[in-house]
Amino acid sequence: MARKCSISGVRGQFGHRVSHANNKTKHTFLPNVQAKRIYLSDEKRFVRVRVSTRMIRTIDKIGFKETLRKFGVTIEQISC
Repeated sequence: MARKCSISGVRGQFGHRVSHANNKTKHTFLPNVQAKRIYLSDEKRFVRVRVSTRMIRTIDKIGFKETLRKFGVTIEQISC
């Protein structure tokens, strides 16, 4: 499975590692994606999602349902 956040859609980025001598080598910057179980209190069940750590902080701050509404995603689209 690709490293992609199922809510925000954040993926890896490409760039260069630059040495002190200004040598450039290709490098992939991968997102910090974690598998997380989130409890839906109104449905009384857990949902397993792969989200970035930034999304985990957002979910903690404004709630899971509000985060999904903010990013225009439904629960059916993100279930692992």
